[in-house]
Amino acid sequence: MGIAEDLLIFENRLKELITRYEQFFMGLEKREPLKLLEEVEKLVRRYATTPINNTMHKHRYNNLVARFNSYRQHWNRILREIEEGRYSRDRFKAELHENSRHTKAARDEQQPAPQDQELDRIYAELLEARRSCKLPVDGVTREQLAATLDKQRPLISQKLGTSEIQFRVVVEGGKPKIKAGTKHKASHE
Repeated sequence: MGIAEDLLIFENRLKELITRYEQFFMGLEKREPLKLLEEVEKLVRRYATTPINNTMHKHRYNNLVARFNSYRQHWNRILREIEEGRYSRDRFKAELHENSRHTKAARDEQQPAPQDQELDRIYAELLEARRSCKLPVDGVTREQLAATLDKQRPLISQKLGTSEIQFRVVVEGGKPKIKAGTKHKASHE
């Protein structure tokens, strides 16, 4: 069996071990998954002294080992708290939920917000309209546009009676203008 297969087995066993420890700490499993832990430790030791020539495999192995060691420290801390009577299963559940919230927040940060996407669309339309009208575009920045729209948004919301506003760029009299309307209304015009 090659290193690629071993790394795949290592990754799958580590995922299973993490799940089994979570179940153990929540009280769903009666016993600590020591046999699986021993199996994963054996996979760690297998390549600890063997040089890995393939950089990708070496990087993957090192990441898996680091992840395993991090989890092992976490598990040992919780086991110590259980032995000392300071551990609460509810606290583990709270930590689990907190970690999933942080993971979700990190994912959300990577994806642009709908407002950012709308701003990008309006900015692109404005630049295109200015070019088509033979007007300079180098003085127009995304930040200026954002500031202008943010300043106008509350006034327009109040005037239209809704916060569901959609901006669009139109050319009137040879000049580009930004018009606002309700999202429903703007999509039908």
